[in-house]
Amino acid sequence: MDSRDAFVPLQVQRSPEVMCFCSMRRTHKDHSKWNYCFCSTPATMAITMCTFIISTIQGWDGFDPMDPQANITIKWDLLLSTGSSDTVKVTILNFQKYRHIEAPGWKLGWDWKGKEAISAIFGAEATQQGDCSRFKGQELPHCCDKHPVIIDLLPGAPYNTQFQNCCKGGVLSSMTQDTSKYGASFQISTIGSTASNYSDFVMVENFTLGLPGYTCGQPFEVRPTKIPVDGGRRWTQVLRTWNAVCGYSSFLSSPSPKCCVSMSAFYDSRIVDCPQCSCACQGQPGSKCVQMKETPPLLQQKHDPNEEPPPLVRCTDHMCPIQIHWHVKESYRQYWRVKMTIRNWNIIKNYSQWNMVVLHPNLKNITTVFSFSYASLNDFRTTNDSGMFWGIKYYNDMLLQSGNGGNVQSEMLLAKEPGFSFGGGWAFPRRIMFNGDECVMPQPDDYPRLPNASPLPFVYPFPLSLVFSTFLFLLFFC
Repeated sequence: MDSRDAFVPLQVQRSPEVMCFCSMRRTHKDHSKWNYCFCSTPATMAITMCTFIISTIQGWDGFDPMDPQANITIKWDLLLSTGSSDTVKVTILNFQKYRHIEAPGWKLGWDWKGKEAISAIFGAEATQQGDCSRFKGQELPHCCDKHPVIIDLLPGAPYNTQFQNCCKGGVLSSMTQDTSKYGASFQISTIGSTASNYSDFVMVENFTLGLPGYTCGQPFEVRPTKIPVDGGRRWTQVLRTWNAVCGYSSFLSSPSPKCCVSMSAFYDSRIVDCPQCSCACQGQPGSKCVQMKETPPLLQQKHDPNEEPPPLVRCTDHMCPIQIHWHVKESYRQYWRVKMTIRNWNIIKNYSQWNMVVLHPNLKNITTVFSFSYASLNDFRTTNDSGMFWGIKYYNDMLLQSGNGGNVQSEMLLAKEPGFSFGGGWAFPRRIMFNGDECVMPQPDDYPRLPNASPLPFVYPFPLSLVFSTFLFLLFFC
């Protein structure tokens, strides 16, 4: 029997201002049956659909509501300009509350507009010297590339090559974890500029950080930086200052998620695992994994120390490098306890200075956190429902590669509010992020439930043809 779906707008008899769209199944015997109906006023329907379309078209991924001012700022301070050479101080500041830069670190690049070259550098080094054949003399410039790439020096670099706030291997801490290590700086001396004085200085363009997911805007001039000397009794000022702001996008960073969440509770015997194929699927093109009893030939794997190796994970149903398990452990008269476990399934990477951000409505009632450091992230939110966890230095701030030691865990104690209940999945977080990347959560219907509790009511999926017909309606009535 052939059949087809048709959507016909109906005018509701009791209210002429209401428009309904219904799905009707017609057969060759001319029998009709209405399956679904969606009713609303034309104005409300237009506003709803226009909002949906705009939010779909525009890229909102670069905006983080829990850290709306997050960015990495590149500061370019012109210290000295003699016409034949310039001296510049470059500073990189990580203004992100919970997203840090781990090894192998930042790799700052830019484009010269002229034929400039770096004659000397302190606190960093260029990855390539480039073609310096146009220069003559006993000593060639440090870098002659049109697009130089600068990397930080490693800890323990020779003293005569260091500069203030340098030599951390390109690692930048988040502002919440360590406020003393979220910046880096170096100094360069350049030659080949066509400017006669500092007012004619030609600023570089097209900054890059060499980090997945980060995109930088063009530099813009700001007020010259003032530098304190003599313990703040005197202030000096640079000649000119430019800033360039870089933002992060998880979609640009990785086409697939990097972590997932599993759940369990003392009142439910089930363990809700990470959703299947959360990060990849076994056998999928480009997806590699190692069986549990196999030992990969790590020494045979090619690895550039200046590049982050692609993840090589143990074979699991979720195929994620990181798994976070949230277990509701116990319930007391006035408190309840949660155990958090972070497991590393990546067999070739350790996560240093890791952190985890949790969005949960009861974080405002935390009384004690064991084995993890904790800070609230409610600076830009009206409710205290988000917080950041990270490891204790020299104890568990390093999440080792997959194996016996490839996990860190902690427990926290939370106070019960009046009307507290474990029902409806309220004890579980709404969102979890690891190192600033969103983790895949289980479906709410799969959350652990109290005994004799019924699952959430099933909502019939919205027909795609209904959405299409509503879109056609907007074209005529918006």
